[in-house]
Amino acid sequence: MDKFDLTASDINRQNILNNKYALEEIQKATGIEGLLFENQYKMLTEQVVQFFEIDKRTINRYLKKYDKELNDNGYEILKDEKLERFKELYGQKLNIKTKTPQLGVFNFKSFLNLSMLLVESEKARTLRSAILDIVIDTINQKTGGNVKYINQRDKDFVIQYFKGEFYKREFVEALENFVNLGLIKYPLYLDKIYYSIFKEQAQEFRQILNLSADSDERNAMYAEILLLISSFEYGLAKEIEKKSKEKQRKLEYNEVDEIFAHFISQPMLVPLIEDARTKMATRDYAFNRAYHIQLEQYITSLPTDDFERFIGEKSKTLEEWLDLTKDVFKRLKERK
Repeated sequence: MDKFDLTASDINRQNILNNKYALEEIQKATGIEGLLFENQYKMLTEQVVQFFEIDKRTINRYLKKYDKELNDNGYEILKDEKLERFKELYGQKLNIKTKTPQLGVFNFKSFLNLSMLLVESEKARTLRSAILDIVIDTINQKTGGNVKYINQRDKDFVIQYFKGEFYKREFVEALENFVNLGLIKYPLYLDKIYYSIFKEQAQEFRQILNLSADSDERNAMYAEILLLISSFEYGLAKEIEKKSKEKQRKLEYNEVDEIFAHFISQPMLVPLIEDARTKMATRDYAFNRAYHIQLEQYITSLPTDDFERFIGEKSKTLEEWLDLTKDVFKRLKERK
């Protein structure tokens, strides 16, 4: 089964429904509106039945089976005063009986949600195909086609990347000065750090993100991941230096491994690593369909705030962030 199949994955459905920019483009492209009520377009269940060319029993079956998902995305039962206000606006036009005690209505979001679930409707299948195309086009348009490095559109990326260079240098120098091992020291322990955080080594990460073999994988990492890598590098550097000075000699490979094993066993790292795994696996899956199989259990639907952060008005190109943060870089340079 296709892991991106909308009918089979609530995560895929919610990633689309949480993306307000894609929803706006879908509404423009489809022209689907409805009845304006309380600043939202609504559709009666009967109208949805007609649109998808199915019977009402099918709709009711989906409403029962996916009640929480559809309700969370805007389907509701109008009752009491709210129903009376709706009747005043549309009761006569839609021939709604005066004594009707309740009325099921879809907003645009829950209507799309239903279209991603219905397998009995050819119209729903066609709409799903259009939705997927529009979502991809919207993200590409917002990023200028540079989805692979969408992480760089976050203002925090620039700061964490350049701060990380300082901590990386600390780690490299600690390995050089206090560890009795050849030139493989840094890549060896960097892979150990990567694997401890997101269960992948550098080469695996580059393959999943489709990066070139000689590229710096950190260019494609989110700010939170870079911060945690910096914490590992700086913390390990200080522990290695401390142990080497205690022994008054360079450390052997097995001694550094013991330091590393003790370092990563600290309980305080657990929530940080869990958060980093969730953010990386979820964002890469949602934005560019990069699938971190080792982190499958951490993939969730992307929060609405993340769409704003990476493709919304708060996001900018790397060049724009570099210009806006040049004073910060100046201070970092002085620190070095």
